[in-house]
Formats: sequence, C-alpha cells, structure tokens
Amino acid sequence: MDALKLVIGLVGMPGAGKSLVDEVAVTIGFEVVNMGDVVREEAKRQGLQPIHENLMRIMFELREKDGPKVIATKCVPKILQSPKKVVVVDGLRSMPEVEEFRKSFPRFRVLYIHASPETRFRRLFGRGRSDDPADWAAFLDRDSKELRIGIGSVIALSDFVLSNEGTIRQFKTRVRRFFRTYVT
Repeated sequence: MDALKLVIGLVGMPGAGKSLVDEVAVTIGFEVVNMGDVVREEAKRQGLQPIHENLMRIMFELREKDGPKVIATKCVPKILQSPKKVVVVDGLRSMPEVEEFRKSFPRFRVLYIHASPETRFRRLFGRGRSDDPADWAAFLDRDSKELRIGIGSVIALSDFVLSNEGTIRQFKTRVRRFFRTYVT
C-alpha cells in the first residue's frame, strides 16, 4: 500500500474523452495506467486482433475466470512501480475495481468524464480505432455491454465530474484547471 500516492481513476462511457485527460496528465508529469491495456495485452498473447468483439469477450472471460476486480488487480503493481506521486488510471468499469484500488491506495479518487451519447457517437465514429462502433446500433450495443459490467455504479458514485461537450482545447483547459485545483 502506498499511502502518499494520489491515484485518480477515470470513468466515462466510450468516447467521453478519457484519453484527452490522459494526454493532459502526461504533459503535467503524471503517470497514466490504462486498464484497457491489460485486455489488449491478453488479446495479443492469444494472437487475436484488438477489435471490439475480441476485446469485450476477453474482458468478460477475465472477469468470469478471476473475478470482477481482476483487471484492477493487474494494474496495482504497475501503479506501485511508478516513481510518480500522481497516477491516473484510465478505464474503471465496476465498483469491485474501485474497491481494489481504494484498498491499495487510500488517496484514490474517481473522476467521471461526461459527454452526451450523440457527442460520443460522433467522436467514436470519426476516430477510426479498430474497436470503435460502425453505426448507431453497434454504439448502443457497446454502451449496453459497458453498463452490464457496472460502469453506471462507478459513474453514480464518482468523486468529481468533468463535462466534455465543447472543443478539445476547451476540455484540456478544464482538465488542467481540475488538476491544479484538486491535485495537492
């Protein structure tokens, strides 16, 4: 357990802007640990393409086999090994993950990044990652799967909320202001 390290867990539906928070955090000098990397590493280990269907299947399989906090458990050593005093963890999806981080890091806080479904769909459809939805129906299906994992509970119980409905520049300014205000 590292009582001094501040760990900020990011939660938000796909396309809300978590990766923009990551970018700002890195420029400030914070460490970023992406929970999705654990799933992508497993896909690579299995020789699978990192497309949405494979990643979701692997995520559910990991949770089924090793419990709902398995991905958080795999991230804790990465956080502990970081020399940084502030670490941002991108990709919270369930309360068991939050509890795992809180057990290891007393200064763990949850930051919810919000954007409307329409805004998120436009972003996801336009960015072209292999796991992004091809149409509105696929987008809704992806949101439904995220909600089944438990992301709604994490959102509802988050410590902080940042809205991301404007430009990238506006949001990055808001993120920097958040870090200046709350990271002490």
